[in-house]
Amino acid sequence: MSETGPIPAVAGGRWGRAEQQDFRSRVRGCLLGGAIGDALGASVERDSLEAIRQAHGAEGVTDYGEAYGRRGAVTDDTQLTLFTVDGLVRAHVRRDGGSWHPPTDVHRAYLRWAATQRDWGPDERRAEDGWLARQEWLYTQRSPKKECVDALRDTRMGTLDDPKNPAAKGCGAVTRSAPFGLLVGWEPQLVFQLAVECAAQTHGHPSGTLAAGAFALVVHGLARGEPLDSAVQRTLAQLATRQGHEETTEALKRALGAVRQGIPGPERIAALGDGRAAEEALAIGVYCALVAEDVRHGLLLAVNHGGDSDSTAAVCGNLLGALHGETALPPAWLAELEGRGTILELADDFAMEMTQGAALHTPQAVAQGWSLRYPRGA
Repeated sequence: MSETGPIPAVAGGRWGRAEQQDFRSRVRGCLLGGAIGDALGASVERDSLEAIRQAHGAEGVTDYGEAYGRRGAVTDDTQLTLFTVDGLVRAHVRRDGGSWHPPTDVHRAYLRWAATQRDWGPDERRAEDGWLARQEWLYTQRSPKKECVDALRDTRMGTLDDPKNPAAKGCGAVTRSAPFGLLVGWEPQLVFQLAVECAAQTHGHPSGTLAAGAFALVVHGLARGEPLDSAVQRTLAQLATRQGHEETTEALKRALGAVRQGIPGPERIAALGDGRAAEEALAIGVYCALVAEDVRHGLLLAVNHGGDSDSTAAVCGNLLGALHGETALPPAWLAELEGRGTILELADDFAMEMTQGAALHTPQAVAQGWSLRYPRGA
């Protein structure tokens, strides 16, 4: 990871009130939108399109189904996304203390997620775990991706030179990578690089890492107010410079081409894949966001196909939420969303750190409340 730090998101590095409010709305929208998509697909993620229609009618899924004993339940995709945010906040807090290597801080956050998959609940004695790891509702297995679990069994961090699971290109790294794109004060190439490096911690195949970087870069453009099509085009230009980009580039180009091929539907999605591979999940999420009439339409399109419905809808929700902000999200779905309070609180913490971090910590000290939430020492 380059030692070059983030650049100011606004002129002179000063965030006006309007800019802060817009950014917070996009962060909330991105994280909540992804969680809603994840929850919509949670009950049908292994079902064929025929099975979905038999169970839900000709229109397929139109609302939350029951999964994991409740409506609105999220999966490991949302869990890991939240721990990505946690790692990024911790990285910025630690930087002020003289330590700056974001991939390490994100990896530590993923190890904290791994603990939620094996422990009964949070250990209050481990103050260094911070606030997110103390949320009891996260201590449950929600069909975690095998590559993620296997890669995090030991504490060695995978890198691009020595990745974990070098043949893995499942969608597990993509679906947790939207938060990298919310680093709006960073140069685009640094956002891309950080997402790629952190993907290598569990998914070492070039398509597994580059699809994650591409997704982060598209989100980055949206969070900065760029149109979706433009953000995708800029991402394609960045991809073209990377070795092994061909699968991810082709998948994104197919998504763009599908937009011009007629009325959106499951047949168009099937032509892009089933979403289990990283580049396919990215392509389906981008396609559904591009053709979406509104957030509801885009998410239902991303769910109703015979593939990895929760992952593709999570990607689509991240994109539409970052594009339109939190107020565009369907209120009825927000009302039932599992963990909504935690997601909102984490989103606001991230936005506050990115816009007002200087008021929260200095090289000498961290505000007491902030230190309890995001300890500098771990």
